[in-house]
Amino acid sequence: MSADPRRAAAAAAGWPYPFWIAHRGAGRLGPENTLAAFAIGHACGYRMFECDARLSADGEVFLLHDDRLERTTNGTGDAVSQPWSALAGLDAGAWHGEAFVGERLPRLAEVIDFCAARGCSLNVEIKPAPGDAARNGRRVAEVLAAARHPLPVLLSSFAPAALAAAAETAPGLTRGLLLETFSAGWMDEARRLGCVAVIAACAAWTTATAAQAGAAGLRRLAYTVNDDAEAERLRALGLDGLITDRVDHFRP
Repeated sequence: MSADPRRAAAAAAGWPYPFWIAHRGAGRLGPENTLAAFAIGHACGYRMFECDARLSADGEVFLLHDDRLERTTNGTGDAVSQPWSALAGLDAGAWHGEAFVGERLPRLAEVIDFCAARGCSLNVEIKPAPGDAARNGRRVAEVLAAARHPLPVLLSSFAPAALAAAAETAPGLTRGLLLETFSAGWMDEARRLGCVAVIAACAAWTTATAAQAGAAGLRRLAYTVNDDAEAERLRALGLDGLITDRVDHFRP
């Protein structure tokens, strides 16, 4: 496989992250946000993964997208209301197929170790429960800062309070602001939070928004890119990274 010229150019400019990023570990091929999914994404050639980090009631940082447990585990209720001892025993794989029965919710520290052992990068989205943004941001930053095997991490969130708390706790972590749309004041927010990147929904990227973000010196990424024509459109806009579910289709 030949080297990706975008990857080489980005690395040369001080941006260490690959262009293609596997959404929630392996997109749709595995049970999202599990180590099994990360293994699948890695087997498909991906060397950067996006994941969702949230907190248990007793402050353990683990991977889960939803506030509630029902969709991707055999548990019930709000994740934030349960201690890690209860969450650790849940099945987070059976919903995706028999091959994944018994797959557990991983702690963020385990995912960091997985990526570090394989020379991979990680986009950690801070996913706070309502009213829990600051606590979540602090704890995620603490886990990343204390990692035994540091790796290139891009920390992101839709919640400014979470990013602000993370920046206060570990100011050296690279941060990106997540956006659904480029609403008024987004650039001031990104600057206030010390973000070096903006990660927006693919439909939000236009010639104008790409030029505006680029002129501000921000790296530009898009989620979730699953269509060939859309991927080519975003490449033409000069984006720095695309997050995809189709890890078996788009080759990094």
